[in-house]
Amino acid sequence: MTRDARVVIVGAGIVGCSLADELTARGWSEVTVLEQGPLPAPGGSTSHAPGLVFQTSPSRTLTGFARYTVEKFSSLKVDGLPCFNPVGGLEIATSAERWADLHRKAGLAASWGVRGELISPARCAELWPLLARDRILGGFHTPDDGLARALLASRAQLERATARGARFLGRHTVTAIEREGGRVTAVVTDRGTFPADAVVCAAGFWGPLIGAMAGVDVPLQPLAHQYATTAPLPELAGVNDPRTEASRPILRFQDRDLYYREHTDRIGIGSYAHRPLPVDPARLPAYDDAPVMPSSLPFTAEDFAPSWAESVGLLPALGASRVEKGFNGVFSFTPDGMPVIGESREVRGFWLAEAVWVTHAAGVARAVAEWMTDGRPGMDVHACDLYRFEEAQRSPAYIAERGRRNFIEVYDVIHPLQPVEQPRPLRVSPFHVRQRELGGYFLEAAGWERPHWYEANAALAESVQPPPRDAWSARHWSPIAAAEARATRERVALYDMTPLGRLEVSGRGALDFLQRMTTNQLAKKPGAVTYTLLLDEAGGIRSDLTIARLSEHHFQVGTGGALDLDWLLRHAPDDVRIADITPGTTCVGVWGPLARDLVQPLTPDDFAHEAFGYFTARRTFIGHVPVTAMRLSYVGELGWELYTTADLGLRLWDTLWEAGRHHGVIAAGRSAFNSLRLEKGYRAWGHDMTTEHDPYEAGLGFAVRMDKGDFIGRAALEGRGAGTVTRKLTCLTLDDPAAVVMGKEPVYAEGVAAGYVTSASYGYTIGRTIAYAWLPAAIAVPGTAVHIEYFGEKVPATVAAEPLYDPHGERIRR
Repeated sequence: MTRDARVVIVGAGIVGCSLADELTARGWSEVTVLEQGPLPAPGGSTSHAPGLVFQTSPSRTLTGFARYTVEKFSSLKVDGLPCFNPVGGLEIATSAERWADLHRKAGLAASWGVRGELISPARCAELWPLLARDRILGGFHTPDDGLARALLASRAQLERATARGARFLGRHTVTAIEREGGRVTAVVTDRGTFPADAVVCAAGFWGPLIGAMAGVDVPLQPLAHQYATTAPLPELAGVNDPRTEASRPILRFQDRDLYYREHTDRIGIGSYAHRPLPVDPARLPAYDDAPVMPSSLPFTAEDFAPSWAESVGLLPALGASRVEKGFNGVFSFTPDGMPVIGESREVRGFWLAEAVWVTHAAGVARAVAEWMTDGRPGMDVHACDLYRFEEAQRSPAYIAERGRRNFIEVYDVIHPLQPVEQPRPLRVSPFHVRQRELGGYFLEAAGWERPHWYEANAALAESVQPPPRDAWSARHWSPIAAAEARATRERVALYDMTPLGRLEVSGRGALDFLQRMTTNQLAKKPGAVTYTLLLDEAGGIRSDLTIARLSEHHFQVGTGGALDLDWLLRHAPDDVRIADITPGTTCVGVWGPLARDLVQPLTPDDFAHEAFGYFTARRTFIGHVPVTAMRLSYVGELGWELYTTADLGLRLWDTLWEAGRHHGVIAAGRSAFNSLRLEKGYRAWGHDMTTEHDPYEAGLGFAVRMDKGDFIGRAALEGRGAGTVTRKLTCLTLDDPAAVVMGKEPVYAEGVAAGYVTSASYGYTIGRTIAYAWLPAAIAVPGTAVHIEYFGEKVPATVAAEPLYDPHGERIRR
């Protein structure tokens, strides 16, 4: 789209106002913001938001959004009043588990560049004198966090956008979204129709209703959240300026799902401790029919009673006070707790900026504005993309159940491997029955049940002795993983690779299309398999793929999931067909030095190295089962990926299992797989690299063929190379063979935070933990000493040359 595009934003809350400001700042003046309520306080979530901005999150993306929100709102004033009050944030621990988690959170803050420090109970009491000091083990203080005054910030941005040509129209209820030829054309309201080249749904918890008008599902669940305000407290009399309301940090008592902020001489209390209160946006009253406003529901005092008792215990002065007023405020949750942004593929020009809290509002608005004007956001937003969810995760029942669960878990201590509890099992491979018989320990990803190890291999673990682990890293881990890794290196193992995405790309234009979309040379004979990358126009890595040319016009593409399918579908010409074959197919990885001994007697074809070379594919049979066999190995050992249809999957597994008994075959899980792939230096997109990184920084320059012709991102890579990078994805090994890190920890060089860990695992073959991290190129030199902070402890590590295991790849080419 161009600057003269007509943009209609639905919703004038904090997100809609922020987006109008960002778009007009980029020269787009044909911006209309429609709001069903009155301006500037239209009655949605923005109108009741307490305005807490805690920047630190396990998500680097959310932290980036929040940092920009602080930066932007700090620059805004209305009638001399600041739109952001930098009172800071204080999270307190009253349990050993929370105190440990605050150490982890301090590490996240350092990784993402947020100022913060762990402080003593005495210092907590200095910052919040009303605290019952004897209950506190310590706190995490973030001085740059604070309170966003959402309505003021909305008004400030509304006025700026209006001065640049935007118009804001209150009391306009959207009744329809007009479409033609797969594109939006207009927004219909009860007061007229507004032609549009682009429509942005920033309607908050009304998003699903607006999306339905356009034929676009918006995966969010509105829920009510309790907020109460006390009567005036003598202890706060004269403490705070009424114009700024607060001087003490936002206080979070996450052990009891509570938070607190000052309102001049009162205290506001927010609670996530109550039962989930789902809301149907279609049943909410209109603004003029609501007792207060549509997003403010009646306070359910019985739900708040336990939270009040806990608050009195933490802040004893409340014992002489009472709840003067309260309400149940409505806001949005998604299945994974992240925002939903991006353009619909099915209805072009229809954009989402949904499930966004005030904390992230300005950051999300900037990302969407960049996406609309420049064609891409300036930061990685794949975890917020509308198309990140698999089809199985988009049912109304799933969205509702996961939304309720995410409300419950807002302040929980969440382990990075912790699986969702319900609904499970949702997606299972054809091997699931055998995996359960073998005692599989299942975690979940994208709805798939994924075995991480098998209790059937417990006896094998008696002969391996990995170092003992601390309580945190021991969660969702077993020493059995070490035995499975060893068996893969020494014998042969079966790995369930079914959850990895598979696409079928076919048609006379298939080769030209894939050549244009990817970085490596695909013009090879049928039977060739190629590792390649998807880039965006700026040369950032969107994904990495494995593409097998099965015949002249037929390719099988191994992908990272739904986002790759979306990207390819958006660019596919009419003479190319793309089908997601993942649900109807399955895959077994047969890997280890005895892999050929296992499969050769089962197939009529020659699986010798000379006849079936590395990175080649062929159709054949394993016993009675037709398969597509690919000579690939992501664990660094000889082996094949064997694909067949889902109905024959169990027969394939049983055939391999029975034949493998003589060779000591085992089933192995994702825990061993992750260890083995890091020993080989294999990257995982979304963890180790994203659109913020180019192939040379990520160590994947070998997958780029600049001489093959044009491809998306090629122009941006001109002049770049391994010698031009200023940062690198770097292999580290921990000096202490017993030390462990898990990912997202900060890396220090000469006492200064210099980068962060992306992936980590114990390398059972090399006998120490491996961590990949983004570091400045000057530091990323083998032999350089660094430190990784793990729960407050600086763990020595050393930059290592990669790959750590079989550096010449001899074992996979036998």
